[in-house]
Amino acid sequence: MPGAERYGRYTKPLPAPCAGLNKAGKWGVAFPAEFGTVTFVRFAFPRIAQPMLALSLALSLLPMTPAATALPPGFVQKTFTNEDGTTSPYVVYVPESYDAKKPLPVILFLHGAGESKGGGKMPIEQGLMNGHMQKQTKKFPAIVVIPQAEAMKTAVPGRWSAANPDGKRAMAMLDATIKEYSCDPNRQYLTGLSMGGFGTWSHAAAYPDRWACIVPICGGGNPADAEKIKDIPTWVFHGDADGAVKVEQSRTMIEALRKAGAKPKYTEMAHVGHNSWDPAYAVDELYLWMFAQKKSK
Repeated sequence: MPGAERYGRYTKPLPAPCAGLNKAGKWGVAFPAEFGTVTFVRFAFPRIAQPMLALSLALSLLPMTPAATALPPGFVQKTFTNEDGTTSPYVVYVPESYDAKKPLPVILFLHGAGESKGGGKMPIEQGLMNGHMQKQTKKFPAIVVIPQAEAMKTAVPGRWSAANPDGKRAMAMLDATIKEYSCDPNRQYLTGLSMGGFGTWSHAAAYPDRWACIVPICGGGNPADAEKIKDIPTWVFHGDADGAVKVEQSRTMIEALRKAGAKPKYTEMAHVGHNSWDPAYAVDELYLWMFAQKKSK
């Protein structure tokens, strides 16, 4: 190869190195950048061999990505069909010990802003579904529904709101899971972190008769909803050094619940910043408390 040449401008990113012809009719490989100038590498080989060489090089440079189904054991990829015909992916965790004859508790987990569509992590990589949960697999006899928020133009605190599309879709995914698997309708649990913490408070107020318990982590809610939420067993976590969502958000909700006659559990972590979900979901007592909660029929 004699070197690289700059080859025009383009307005959309190429997904990967592409084999093809340049303006002079020479075969080579175009190397994509995020946006801007394509770098095109030409070949100094007989013309008859150039197409195959270009294609071979382009294929060798494709990124090695895992298959869409390459999820950890127990995690099942699902697809939800929206009213407009578009589809939305989500994941359901099914314990190894699952037996359709024995209904299990079901948890709806709402992730934070960073795990939204196009974010830096997937929902199963953060919070409830990361290593903490996987270490507790034998203690974790529950099906978990893990949706992913998509409305990136919606303000973060309201993205999981029960009134917004992502929130409605999450509930529809929960309903679909309950229909597909053997779930205990009296042991539906709700938890979320940061943006998902806000969503947890919102869905608790919207469906107060549904949840056997809720666990909002470093989120915030509307104190005026305390009267609706007061009968739901609640355990709240927040770090007192949180610079993203001030700890006052949780303190205010706890105060409102207590004034309404509720007895919520509240763990405020000293010197902990925004990431209070890792230490929260690592608390063994949380799962013992959660799975003991059951709505009366």
